Amino acid sequence: MLRPQVHSTPNVGSSHSQLFGYRAVLVPGYGKANVLAGRVLGRPWRGRKKAGRISCSAEDVLTETTKPDHGPVKVKCVLTVKPTVGGVLSNFGISRGLDEITDLLGRSIFLDLVSTDLDPETGLEKSTVQAFVHKSSLEDGKQRYEGEFLVPKGFGEIGAVLVTNEHHQEMFFDEIVLSGYGDSKVVVSCNSWVHTKFENPEKRIFFVDKAYLPSQTPGGLHTLREKELDIQRGDGRGERKTFERIYDYDTYNDLGDPDNSDDLARPVLGGQRHPYPRRCRTGRPRTKKDPQSEKRASDNYVPRDESFSEVKAVTFSVKTVRSVLHALIPTLENIITDPKLGFPHFTAIDNLFDDGIELPPAEKKGFLQTALPSLVKAISEGKDDVLLFDPPAMIEKDKFSWFRDEEFARQTLAGLNPFSIELVKEFPFVSKLDPQIYGPPESAITKEIIEREIKGIMTVEEAIEKKKLFIIDYHDLFLPYVHKVRQLEGTTLYGSRTVFFLTEDGTLSPIAIELTRPASPTAPQWKEVFTYTSDATGAWLWRLAKAHVCAHDAGYHQLVIHWLRTHACTEPYIIATNRQLSAMHPINRLLRPHFRYTMEINALAREALINAEGTIETCFSPGKYSMEISSVAYDKLWRFDEQALPADLIKRGMAVEDPTAFFGLRLTIEDYPFAADGLLIWTAIKQWVQDYVGHYYAGPSVVTSDTELQKWWEEIRNKGHADKRKEPWWPALNTPEDLVGILTTMIWVASGHHAAVNFGQYHYAGYFPNRPTIVRSRMPVEDGNERDLKRFWEKPERTLMENFPTQIQATRVMAVLDVLSAHSIDEEYIGDLPSAIWDDDLTIKAAYERFRGTLTEIEGIIDERNQDRNLKNRCGAGVVPYELLKPFSKPGVTGMGVPNSISI
Repeated sequence: MLRPQVHSTPNVGSSHSQLFGYRAVLVPGYGKANVLAGRVLGRPWRGRKKAGRISCSAEDVLTETTKPDHGPVKVKCVLTVKPTVGGVLSNFGISRGLDEITDLLGRSIFLDLVSTDLDPETGLEKSTVQAFVHKSSLEDGKQRYEGEFLVPKGFGEIGAVLVTNEHHQEMFFDEIVLSGYGDSKVVVSCNSWVHTKFENPEKRIFFVDKAYLPSQTPGGLHTLREKELDIQRGDGRGERKTFERIYDYDTYNDLGDPDNSDDLARPVLGGQRHPYPRRCRTGRPRTKKDPQSEKRASDNYVPRDESFSEVKAVTFSVKTVRSVLHALIPTLENIITDPKLGFPHFTAIDNLFDDGIELPPAEKKGFLQTALPSLVKAISEGKDDVLLFDPPAMIEKDKFSWFRDEEFARQTLAGLNPFSIELVKEFPFVSKLDPQIYGPPESAITKEIIEREIKGIMTVEEAIEKKKLFIIDYHDLFLPYVHKVRQLEGTTLYGSRTVFFLTEDGTLSPIAIELTRPASPTAPQWKEVFTYTSDATGAWLWRLAKAHVCAHDAGYHQLVIHWLRTHACTEPYIIATNRQLSAMHPINRLLRPHFRYTMEINALAREALINAEGTIETCFSPGKYSMEISSVAYDKLWRFDEQALPADLIKRGMAVEDPTAFFGLRLTIEDYPFAADGLLIWTAIKQWVQDYVGHYYAGPSVVTSDTELQKWWEEIRNKGHADKRKEPWWPALNTPEDLVGILTTMIWVASGHHAAVNFGQYHYAGYFPNRPTIVRSRMPVEDGNERDLKRFWEKPERTLMENFPTQIQATRVMAVLDVLSAHSIDEEYIGDLPSAIWDDDLTIKAAYERFRGTLTEIEGIIDERNQDRNLKNRCGAGVVPYELLKPFSKPGVTGMGVPNSISI
C-alpha cells in the first residue's frame, strides 16, 4: 500500500497533476525529480530513490481517497541555531542578501525525518518525511526555526534527521526537537556546524539521542550509520577543506619550514627513525626542499566540529593565544631590542609585577586592553600605558619560597610536574647508555655522599629498604643531546640526577644533584655532585645546580608529561573514535565530551608553540632538539597501560598494591597531594565508566562481537600509534573489564592528568626563577675555567642572573603560560555536564548523577586536606594549597578545575 510522505509548507513554483486518485507535485531543486503518485501501467509507485531511500515532500501528500482512516500525524519541529558573532547570518554583501531572501521565503533549512523501520513490503528503508523549517523567534540568544511534518501512520520511530542548509554560509545547529509524535519529545542534540549545500550538496546526517550498539541498529538506520562513518573517514586524498569533517592520520611532518630557511628544517616525527603518535591529516602540499615535509599554514585544518566554539574562539582562547603569539610577543621584541639582554638583578624581575613594561605609543589603548583582559593589566596613569603581569600565586604567598630547598622538594609532589619523582629501588645508579660513546656509566653519587647528607642516621641500604630515597632522573634522556644543544647559541644542557630523602614529617629534602657532560672527541666525560653546604661558595653552586635541574624539569614537563602524554597521545583516540564509532555508538557518546577542542589546540600548538622557532624552541633549554627529545621519550618511555594513574604510581614505586587500602593502593609517601587527590578523581571516573559499560555490555561476547568497537581499538594501536603497534603491553579488549580499563585511562589522561600539569603553569612558572625554562651558561666549575670562576667569586648573584632566561624569553613564556593556565567561560568541567544529555536512558542518567555527586564530595575532601596542618606538602606558612585536582572552577587563572577535555 502506498504511504503518504508529507510536507507542511507550500512549494513555491510547483506544478500539480492528478493521476489515479493521487496528487503529484514537481519539487524544484531536489534532485530535479518529478514526484509522481499513483499506479502507472499497473506497477505500484515507489517514489524517487536516492542513496537507497525514497522520499517525497509534505506538499506531495499522497492521499488514498478510499482510506481516510490512514491520515498523517502532525509533528511540530523546533530547530535552534546558535548565532555567529555578528548574528545568525553575519556575512556581508551578496550572500547575506540572498540568505535573507531565502529565510523570508521559508526555504532556508530543509529536513528529512528518517524512520528506524524498514518497509515490510520491500525490505528497503522507508521514504523520508520532508519539510522546510521557517525562521521564527530569537530566544535565549538562539535563533529558532519552526515547522510541521505530516508523518504517515505506521511510519515507525524517528531515528535520524537529514539536513540541507540552503543558506550560503554554514550554521551551527544546537538541537532539533520534535513533538506531537508519541508520548515524549524526540530530541536530536546536534552541537555541530552544518555546511551549506553550495559547498557540499550531501545532506548532513544527525541521529536522535539514543545509543545503539552495532548489532542493535534498527534496520532503517543501518545504511546511514555506515554512510556517516564513510564520510568521516574520507578517502585519504587531497587537501582538506575547512568545512569538511574528515578524520585521517598523518605524521608530524609540518613542524619545520625548510623552504623558508635551512635552519628551519626539522625531522618528521612518526616512523621508524623518530617514533611518534599520529596527528590529523591536512593533505597540504609538500615542501620543495624536503618532499617528506608538508608546507606550513597559518591556520591548520581540523575537522569542522573539532574547532573551538565561537564563544571560546572570540572571547578567549584562540583569539587570545594568537594575539599573544602574533601581536604581544612582536611588541615585546620591539621594546626589548637586545634579544640577549637578561635581567640585571631581582628588582628588575619584580618590576614585571610592580611597575610593568611601558608600551610604545602605537600600542596604547589598542588590542592589548581588549583582546588580552586576563593575560595582563593595561594600566593608564596620566600619559603612560604599561603591561603589568599579575603576580603568580606562589610569590603572592611567599616571595622567597622559590629560593628554599623545602619548596624545591615540595613541588616534586605538589607542583607542576608530580610525575617524575621515583622511589630509588637500585643503587648505585648506572647509566644504560653506551659507555664507549658517553663515558663511564657509574654515577658520581656515592654511598658516602648520601650517608653524609642524611647525617649518618641510616645506611643507604637501610634507606632503600625503608623507602626513604627518591630520585628525579633526567640523565639518560638528555645526555645524548648535550653536545648538540651546546652548539646552539644562548643555551646549555647536562644530564642530571637529583636525589631526595624522605624525612620523618613526610616531606622531602634534596640531598644531592649530579650534573654530567658526556665524553666528546676532544674532552673526557665531566660529572660532579653538588650538595648544600654551609660555606658561601658551596651554597651558591648548589643554587646554580638547582637552576639547571629546574630547567630540565621544565623542559621534560612541557615536552613529555604535558604535550606528549596528554595532547599528542590523545589525538589518535579522537581520530579513531570518529572514524570507527558511529555517533549513535554508546562509547562514542561517552567519550565525546572528553575530546572537545583537543584537535584545535593541538593544531594551534603545531602552528606556533612546538614548531621551528616557536615558543618551545626559543625559550626552553633543548632548543631546536626539543621535539626530537619528545620523540625519544615516546619511543623509550611511553606505554598505554602505564598511563592509568594506579599503574603509573606503581611503576614509579610511589605506591604498592594493597587490598586493605581504600583505593587498593598504599602510597609510599602518604602526603603526596597529586596522588592522593588524583586517586579520588580516578576512582570516581572508573566507577562511572563501570556503570556505563555494564549497562551496554552484559558479558565478554557483547564486547568481542561489537564490530565498531573492535575496529576502533585495532585502529588506535595500528594506525594512531603505529610505531608502537607491535608492543606486547597493549591491553586486550575481550571483556567489559578490559573496556573499563581502556576508557578510564583515556578519560583520566584527558581530564585529571592534563589538569594537574596544565592549570598550575602560571602559578608556579609565572615567576620564572622558580622554574627557569632555560639555563644559558655552564656551571662555573666545569673544567675549572678561570674566567668563569673569577666572575662567579666576585658576584655569584650575577652568575645566577646570567643563567636565567633573557628578558624576551621570560616575558614571552610568562605571557603564553598565563593564557594556557586559564579556563574559558564555556569550560565544561568533569561531572558538570547537564544530565539531560542522558535523558534517553534513565539508568545512565542516574549513574551520571551519582558521578556528579561524588565529584562534589571530592571538592570538600580536597578543601579539608588543604586545611590539615599535618599535611605539610599542601598546608603551611606561605604554602600554595594543592587545588589543581579540585573538579570545578570559575573562568580565568585559578589554579583549580578539572575540565572534561584537553581544551587549552
